[in-house]
Order: sequence, then C-alpha cells, then structure tokens
Amino acid sequence: MDELIVSKNPKCSVAEAIRVIRTNIQFSLKLKKGKMILVTSSVKGEGKSFVSSNLAVSFAQKNLKVLLVDSDLRLGRLHQIFKASNKNGFSELLVNDDGRKYQKYVKDTGIENLSFISRGMVPPNPSELLDSPNIASFLEQAGNDYDVILFDGTPINGLTDSLVFTKYVDKVVVVSAANYTKMNLLENTIKSLQNLHVDIAGVVLNKVSINSSSSYYNDYYTDL
Repeated sequence: MDELIVSKNPKCSVAEAIRVIRTNIQFSLKLKKGKMILVTSSVKGEGKSFVSSNLAVSFAQKNLKVLLVDSDLRLGRLHQIFKASNKNGFSELLVNDDGRKYQKYVKDTGIENLSFISRGMVPPNPSELLDSPNIASFLEQAGNDYDVILFDGTPINGLTDSLVFTKYVDKVVVVSAANYTKMNLLENTIKSLQNLHVDIAGVVLNKVSINSSSSYYNDYYTDL
C-alpha cells in the first residue's frame, strides 16, 4: 500500500486533514526559513511515520524546500515509505561527523521540493548519537538550505532519543492513535515534553475511521 496519500490521492479527506495540520503548524511557527519540527508519539504503531511523510509532502506542495530526516535510529522506516535505499543514512552522517557534507546523504523522493535522509544503520548508542556535538554542523548547514526540516523521531515512552533531540527543534508534534494509545501513556508523553519546556505544536489523532464501511483513516490536529 502506498502511504503517501497526500501525493497519490490529494483530494481525499485524509489529505485534506494533513493540509489542516500543515496550516496549523505554519500559523504556530509563523514559518521562516530553517524551521525544524519533530514528529513523535508515545509508543510504536501510532502512525508517526505516516504523518511525518505526508506532512512533508504537504509542505513541499506549498513550494517550500523540505528535508525529511529519519531520526528514529532504531526502527525508522522512511526508506520503505519512499521505496529508497537505507544505506548511508542519518546514523552514518552523525558517526562520520559529516554535517558540513550532509548533501551526500540526501536522497531524492521523486516529489518536487522534497528530499529525505534515511535512518541508516542501527547504531549501538542511538540516544548518545542524537545528542552528540556532531549534529550541530548538520543543523546549521541544512537550516540554511531548506525552508522546513521535519524529523521523524522515536516514540517517547521508554526511550530518551526524541527527548534529548527536542532541544534542537522549534516545535514538536505528537501523534496518537484512536482506540490504540492508552491515555496514561499520552499523558506521560506530554508531561515528559513539558518538563523539558518543549514547544508542543499539538497532538494529531490518527487512525480515526471516517465511517464504518471505509478502509481509510482520518487525522485531526488539536492544539494543546
């Protein structure tokens, strides 16, 4: 199944919902060049990669130059969504301290204005790697080259990866799945982010059935 609904079926209700999310984020950010957004969730399986990839497409459709980065160094699957190689990804960029030469890790998506960096190898120390000094040069260089940079991060509960990474981004979007995410886990996620004084753009409620006979899901954006 092709998950890039905004690109493949731009008139469907899911694509429209993604555009609403994009508009809310733009309004929240008052978007300027180099703004960075982290998409995360409480636990795996909530659809954060689906949301981040479609959100990236939606920004690109606004004639913004967009870079989508798979910062889930454990189970990231953006390379599967874009049907691209996972070799030479974000983990290699950080390990090799290649921030100033990051373009050699950037992959084409086939979508105008949108590029991405895959996860790469699974390192033995993902959270330490995401908090290493090596990331500064990448953020500086990429921030000068792109209008929007989206990071598809790890889930919050039980892992520190996305929490340590929040200090590098301007906004955080939390994805939650209807009839799947336990309320206490979502509350813990929000509390963990608030304890770090993170600017939470909002919560996306994902996998909401449009109607009983439909196989599609809808996404809603809610300010906190």
